[in-house]
Amino acid sequence: MKIAVIGSTHAGTAAVTNMKNLYPDAQITVYERNDTVSFLSCGLALYVGGVVEDPSGLFYTSPEELTELGVTMRMKHDVTDIDTDNRRIEARNLVTGEEITDTYDKLVITTGSWPITPPIEGIDYDNVLLAKNYDQANTIIEETAPVNHVTVVGAGYIGVELVEAFAQAGKEVTLIDGADRILNKYLDAEFTAPVEEELKARGITLAMNQTVQQFEGENGKARRVHTDKESFDTDLVIMCVGFRPNTGLLRGKVDMLENGAIKVDDYMQTSDANIFAAGDCCAVRYNPTGEHMYIPLATNAVRMGTLVARNIEEPVLRNIGTQGTSGLHLFGLNMASTGLTETSASLLDVHVKSVTIEDTHRPAFMPTAENVTFKVTFDPETHRILGAQVLSAADVTQSINTMSVCIQNGMTVEELGFVDFFFQPHFNQPWNFLNQAGLKAAEPKRPAMS
Repeated sequence: MKIAVIGSTHAGTAAVTNMKNLYPDAQITVYERNDTVSFLSCGLALYVGGVVEDPSGLFYTSPEELTELGVTMRMKHDVTDIDTDNRRIEARNLVTGEEITDTYDKLVITTGSWPITPPIEGIDYDNVLLAKNYDQANTIIEETAPVNHVTVVGAGYIGVELVEAFAQAGKEVTLIDGADRILNKYLDAEFTAPVEEELKARGITLAMNQTVQQFEGENGKARRVHTDKESFDTDLVIMCVGFRPNTGLLRGKVDMLENGAIKVDDYMQTSDANIFAAGDCCAVRYNPTGEHMYIPLATNAVRMGTLVARNIEEPVLRNIGTQGTSGLHLFGLNMASTGLTETSASLLDVHVKSVTIEDTHRPAFMPTAENVTFKVTFDPETHRILGAQVLSAADVTQSINTMSVCIQNGMTVEELGFVDFFFQPHFNQPWNFLNQAGLKAAEPKRPAMS
C-alpha cells in the first residue's frame, strides 16, 4: 500500500506514526512545507512568555524520528496539485525548485489551518505578525523584546494568552475584538466578566466591539491602529482573529463546508473513497447538535489522525464526535467549557435552558475555599445535557471533562444530580457542584397558589 500524507502537525503525525505501526510494509511519504513537524501551537503563548524555556518540548516528534520509522520525509516540499482521478500529486522542492510527481493508493490530507488575515489597509507592515507556527513564535519573541506597546487583535484563546504573556513581560497591551467581550466563543458573559476585570486591573486596555480598519505607519512599521471607534499607538501588532482550513488543493474535488473545511464520515473518509482527512482542515461531528462543524482543536486533530490510521484499509473504528472541550489558565483563573453555551446556542438557533451554581470548591471549615461558578446548559424538552462551563481560582477544570462524557453519552440533567462522585474535604463538597446543578435543574415546580 502506497500512502501519501500532506501536512504533518498534530493530525498528520498521529496518522503517520500509527500507520507505520499498523502497516509496517506500507510505503508512506510525507510532504511538509516547513522544516519541522508536530509543533504544539497551543503552547505558543507559553513559549513566547518564557514559561516554556526549551522549545524542543513543544515538538512531540521530529523528521529524523519519523525517518527512523521508515517514513519518507519530504520536508520543505509544497504540494501544488492533486489529480484525484489518476491518484497523482505534484510537488515542488522549496529549496532546490525541483518539481516532482508522485502517485498514491491512499491519500491523507492533514494540511491544518492558517490564520485569517482580513483585508485591512496596512496589514502588510513588517511588524504586523501572525501567531501559529514555530517560526512565527520565534519572530514574536524577537520583535517583542525591544518594544513597549503591543496590540493584539482577536480575543480568543491564543489572543488572551498572548496578552497575559506580554503583560507579564512588562509591556503595555491593547486587546481589540469585534465582539462585545473576550472569549465569547467559549464562555458566557458571567464567566468572561471577571476575567475582563482581571485584565483591566493589570492595566490592559480592552477595546471590545471594535473593528480594525487601518494600520497607519512609517518606514515599513505600523505605528497606529485605527478602529471604527478610536485609535491606538503601537509598536507591534499580533493578529489572532481566527483560523481557516488549508484546503485549496481539494476545493471542488471533495465535499466541504462553506468555509472550506473538508467533510469526513465517521471513519475519516472524504467523499473520495481514496482520500482521508483529519485535523484542522476538517469539519467534525459536533455531538450537541449532531451537525458537522469546524472546531480546530489539537485534541480533535490527534484523535482524527489516529482514526485515519485505524480505518485506512477498511472501516473498523468510528469517530464518536466531539463536544469542543477546551480550557484556559489566565492570571490565576482557571476556566473550561464543553458543548453549547447560551451564546453559541443562540448563534446556532438552538433553544436551551441552563442552571448556574455558585459555591466554594471545598467546605468553609477548610483553611481555604475558592469560589466556583458552574453552569450547565440542557435541552428544555428532553433535558439532555448540551454544555457546561466552569470558572474558579481553584483548578476544578477536570469537571468539564466529566461533563463532556455526560454530553457524549446523552445523559439528562436530572441524572447528573445523582451521579456517584466521591467526597473528601481537601477536594470538594459533600454535594459536588455537578450534582448541585443537576438537582437544581430537576427541582419540582410547585403549583401556583389559587
